Amino acid sequence: MCSMRKRHLLAPLILLASLASHAETLTGMVVGVADGDTITVLDTNREQHKIRLAGIDAPEKAQPFGQRSKQSMSTLVFGKEVDVQWNKHDRYQRILGKVMVADPNCRTNRCPKTLDAGLAQLTVGLAWWYRKYAKGQSLEAAGRYEFAEQEARAKRAGLWTDADPVPPWDWRKGER
Repeated sequence: MCSMRKRHLLAPLILLASLASHAETLTGMVVGVADGDTITVLDTNREQHKIRLAGIDAPEKAQPFGQRSKQSMSTLVFGKEVDVQWNKHDRYQRILGKVMVADPNCRTNRCPKTLDAGLAQLTVGLAWWYRKYAKGQSLEAAGRYEFAEQEARAKRAGLWTDADPVPPWDWRKGER
Protein backbone atom coordinates (compact mmCIF):
# COMPACT_ATOMS: atom_id res chain seq x y z
CA MET A 1 0.00 0.00 0.00
CA CYS A 2 2.73 2.45 0.96
CA SER A 3 4.67 1.63 -2.21
CA MET A 4 1.57 2.16 -4.36
CA ARG A 5 0.87 5.53 -2.72
CA LYS A 6 4.46 6.65 -3.43
CA ARG A 7 4.03 5.73 -7.09
CA HIS A 8 0.83 7.78 -7.32
CA LEU A 9 2.57 10.75 -5.77
CA LEU A 10 5.66 10.43 -7.94
CA ALA A 11 3.84 10.10 -11.27
CA PRO A 12 2.60 13.73 -11.38
CA LEU A 13 6.03 15.00 -10.30
CA ILE A 14 7.75 13.06 -13.06
CA LEU A 15 5.25 14.39 -15.59
CA LEU A 16 5.80 17.97 -14.42
CA ALA A 17 9.57 17.56 -14.60
CA SER A 18 9.38 16.21 -18.14
CA LEU A 19 7.12 19.08 -19.23
CA ALA A 20 9.39 21.66 -17.60
CA SER A 21 12.44 20.31 -19.39
CA HIS A 22 10.74 20.37 -22.81
CA ALA A 23 12.24 23.25 -24.76
CA GLU A 24 10.46 25.09 -27.52
CA THR A 25 12.17 26.65 -30.52
CA LEU A 26 11.39 30.11 -31.83
CA THR A 27 12.82 30.87 -35.27
CA GLY A 28 13.04 34.39 -36.57
CA MET A 29 15.11 37.33 -37.76
CA VAL A 30 17.05 39.44 -35.26
CA VAL A 31 15.78 43.02 -35.66
CA GLY A 32 17.28 44.55 -32.53
CA VAL A 33 20.18 44.22 -30.12
CA ALA A 34 19.65 46.00 -26.79
CA ASP A 35 22.98 44.95 -25.29
CA GLY A 36 25.37 42.00 -25.13
CA ASP A 37 22.76 39.58 -23.80
CA THR A 38 19.36 40.88 -24.99
CA ILE A 39 17.98 40.84 -28.53
CA THR A 40 14.66 41.25 -30.36
CA VAL A 41 13.51 38.55 -32.78
CA LEU A 42 10.79 38.97 -35.40
CA ASP A 43 8.97 35.70 -36.09
CA THR A 44 7.23 34.60 -39.30
CA ASN A 45 3.96 36.10 -38.04
CA ARG A 46 5.74 39.48 -37.76
CA GLU A 47 5.49 39.36 -33.97
CA GLN A 48 8.46 40.69 -31.99
CA HIS A 49 9.92 38.78 -29.06
CA LYS A 50 12.42 40.09 -26.51
CA ILE A 51 15.05 37.43 -25.88
CA ARG A 52 17.41 37.30 -22.90
CA LEU A 53 20.30 34.93 -23.60
CA ALA A 54 20.39 32.21 -20.96
CA GLY A 55 23.58 31.42 -19.09
CA ILE A 56 25.38 34.74 -19.56
CA ASP A 57 25.35 38.25 -18.16
CA ALA A 58 26.97 40.91 -20.31
CA PRO A 59 28.22 44.30 -19.16
CA GLU A 60 25.54 46.98 -19.08
CA LYS A 61 25.76 49.58 -21.87
CA ALA A 62 27.13 52.29 -19.54
CA GLN A 63 29.58 49.86 -17.93
CA PRO A 64 33.15 49.34 -19.23
CA PHE A 65 33.02 46.97 -22.23
CA GLY A 66 29.23 47.39 -22.45
CA GLN A 67 29.32 48.93 -25.93
CA ARG A 68 31.90 46.39 -27.16
CA SER A 69 29.71 43.56 -25.88
CA LYS A 70 26.66 45.01 -27.65
CA GLN A 71 28.65 45.43 -30.87
CA SER A 72 29.91 41.84 -30.63
CA MET A 73 26.36 40.54 -30.23
CA SER A 74 25.23 42.70 -33.17
CA THR A 75 27.98 41.27 -35.37
CA LEU A 76 26.95 37.75 -34.39
CA VAL A 77 23.18 37.98 -34.87
CA PHE A 78 21.78 41.27 -36.19
CA GLY A 79 19.86 40.80 -39.45
CA LYS A 80 20.32 37.04 -39.27
CA GLU A 81 17.90 34.20 -38.75
CA VAL A 82 18.26 32.52 -35.36
CA ASP A 83 16.75 29.61 -33.49
CA VAL A 84 15.96 30.36 -29.85
CA GLN A 85 15.74 27.22 -27.71
CA TRP A 86 13.74 28.14 -24.63
CA ASN A 87 11.37 26.88 -21.95
CA LYS A 88 10.59 29.90 -19.76
CA HIS A 89 10.32 33.66 -19.40
CA ASP A 90 12.33 35.80 -17.01
CA ARG A 91 10.82 38.20 -14.49
CA TYR A 92 10.60 40.91 -17.19
CA GLN A 93 8.61 38.53 -19.44
CA ARG A 94 11.48 38.16 -21.91
CA ILE A 95 12.02 34.71 -23.41
CA LEU A 96 15.03 33.17 -21.70
CA GLY A 97 16.88 30.92 -24.08
CA LYS A 98 19.89 29.78 -26.01
CA VAL A 99 20.33 31.64 -29.31
CA MET A 100 21.72 29.60 -32.18
CA VAL A 101 22.94 31.24 -35.39
CA ALA A 102 24.86 30.14 -38.48
CA ASP A 103 28.63 30.49 -38.35
CA PRO A 104 29.54 33.94 -39.75
CA ASN A 105 32.18 32.32 -41.98
CA CYS A 106 29.55 30.33 -43.86
CA ARG A 107 28.96 31.81 -47.32
CA THR A 108 25.69 30.14 -48.34
CA ASN A 109 22.07 30.67 -47.32
CA ARG A 110 21.72 27.08 -46.13
CA CYS A 111 24.17 27.03 -43.25
CA PRO A 112 23.09 25.16 -40.14
CA LYS A 113 22.67 27.21 -36.97
CA THR A 114 25.51 25.69 -34.96
CA LEU A 115 26.96 28.74 -33.22
CA ASP A 116 25.73 29.40 -29.66
CA ALA A 117 25.74 33.23 -29.41
CA GLY A 118 25.98 33.21 -25.61
CA LEU A 119 28.94 30.86 -25.64
CA ALA A 120 30.56 33.05 -28.32
CA GLN A 121 30.21 36.11 -26.05
CA LEU A 122 31.95 34.23 -23.24
CA THR A 123 34.70 33.01 -25.55
CA VAL A 124 35.70 36.53 -26.62
CA GLY A 125 35.50 37.80 -23.04
CA LEU A 126 32.46 40.03 -23.43
CA ALA A 127 30.18 38.36 -20.90
CA TRP A 128 30.28 36.48 -17.62
CA TRP A 129 28.95 32.97 -17.18
CA TYR A 130 25.88 33.57 -14.99
CA ARG A 131 26.65 31.03 -12.25
CA LYS A 132 23.64 32.12 -10.20
CA TYR A 133 21.37 30.57 -12.85
CA ALA A 134 23.58 27.62 -13.83
CA LYS A 135 20.97 25.18 -12.50
CA GLY A 136 18.80 26.22 -15.45
CA GLN A 137 21.43 24.86 -17.85
CA SER A 138 22.24 21.27 -18.67
CA LEU A 139 25.42 20.01 -17.00
CA GLU A 140 27.07 19.90 -20.42
CA ALA A 141 26.15 23.51 -21.27
CA ALA A 142 27.18 24.78 -17.82
CA GLY A 143 30.54 23.05 -18.25
CA ARG A 144 31.09 24.60 -21.68
CA TYR A 145 30.12 28.06 -20.44
CA GLU A 146 32.31 27.83 -17.35
CA PHE A 147 35.27 26.62 -19.42
CA ALA A 148 34.80 29.41 -22.00
CA GLU A 149 34.84 32.05 -19.26
CA GLN A 150 37.94 30.51 -17.64
CA GLU A 151 39.73 30.44 -21.01
CA ALA A 152 38.84 34.09 -21.73
CA ARG A 153 40.13 35.07 -18.28
CA ALA A 154 43.37 33.16 -18.80
CA LYS A 155 43.90 34.82 -22.21
CA ARG A 156 42.90 38.22 -20.78
CA ALA A 157 40.39 38.59 -23.60
CA GLY A 158 37.84 41.39 -23.73
CA LEU A 159 36.73 42.61 -20.32
CA TRP A 160 39.37 40.41 -18.68
CA THR A 161 42.04 42.94 -19.74
CA ASP A 162 40.70 45.04 -16.86
CA ALA A 163 42.54 44.26 -13.60
CA ASP A 164 39.29 43.98 -11.63
CA PRO A 165 36.20 43.86 -13.87
CA VAL A 166 32.91 44.46 -12.08
CA PRO A 167 30.25 41.84 -12.84
CA PRO A 168 27.02 43.36 -14.15
CA TRP A 169 24.99 42.00 -11.22
CA ASP A 170 27.25 43.95 -8.82
CA TRP A 171 27.30 47.02 -11.07
CA ARG A 172 23.48 47.08 -11.20
CA LYS A 173 23.32 47.02 -7.38
CA GLY A 174 25.54 50.12 -7.30
CA GLU A 175 23.30 51.88 -9.84
CA ARG A 176 20.15 51.50 -7.70
